Amino acid sequence: MSKALLFSTSTCSWCRRAKRYFKERGVPFKEINIERDAAAARDIVRKTGQTGVPVIKIGSRWIVGFDKEQIDKELARKAS
Repeated sequence: MSKALLFSTSTCSWCRRAKRYFKERGVPFKEINIERDAAAARDIVRKTGQTGVPVIKIGSRWIVGFDKEQIDKELARKAS
């Protein structure tokens, strides 16, 4: 089961960094490309108010952007 959901686009360099970060740390994640999934794109705008990517969901927490500190905090919370 995924620990994180990563909403991305194919041209987003910060999305690639987020994927690399998860892979290097062995964090299972599911990537949803919002270029191909219009419903997911609308969903993240509705839930976060943001149109930019990456948007990461860990547990019930939404993280907008590649914020390592927040990602690590939420992964630690999810692990405990």
